[in-house]
Amino acid sequence: MKSLFVFLLVLTTIDIFSQDVAILKYNGGGDWYANPTAIPNLIAFTNKNINTRITTTPESVAANSEDIYNYPIIFMTGHGNVFFSNQEANLLKQYLISGGFLHISDNYGLDKFIRRELKKVFPTLSFQEIPSNHPIYNQTFKFPNGIPKIHEHNKKQAQGFGLFYEGRLIVFYDYETDLSDGWEDQIIHNNPTEVREKALQMGSNIIEYAFTN
Repeated sequence: MKSLFVFLLVLTTIDIFSQDVAILKYNGGGDWYANPTAIPNLIAFTNKNINTRITTTPESVAANSEDIYNYPIIFMTGHGNVFFSNQEANLLKQYLISGGFLHISDNYGLDKFIRRELKKVFPTLSFQEIPSNHPIYNQTFKFPNGIPKIHEHNKKQAQGFGLFYEGRLIVFYDYETDLSDGWEDQIIHNNPTEVREKALQMGSNIIEYAFTN
């Protein structure tokens, strides 16, 4: 019985010594693989600027895979539909309440689907807008006005939303800004250097926060 308990504990504990990140591969038809240069560029930026040691080529991890526990933070983006099975929703919940962290970047068109599916994961939790004095905006890089605006989309205000579990921020959702577009190679979206720098700095803060909280 003791050995079974140890085995289950290992399965439900994040590897706190890991400094790797992964991209979440989900079902539903949405393009989970969007922005292929974004995470590698963000990794290069954080390794250079905040002394992380993240593997330069990120892995993708399926929403139904227990490999998710190998990563302190997973990234998710896309333009369309998302679907979590009950098994995937439960696995994602256990990952997050065990110390994992999910960053979602609304790549325009994701919003209604991710809000619906996260209700499967946490039926009683709702997104809260994160105030500018929250630590995620005040890591190595400071954002006194909260999340920066990177892309126009519907010309709405950029917002950073979060899901909190027992007081801990477990999901960070950038909405109407599209940080991940700002992380891509500059030639893809032709972002001005200063805008792209802000996006990378904010992404760096997200990783730094996830690694230390």
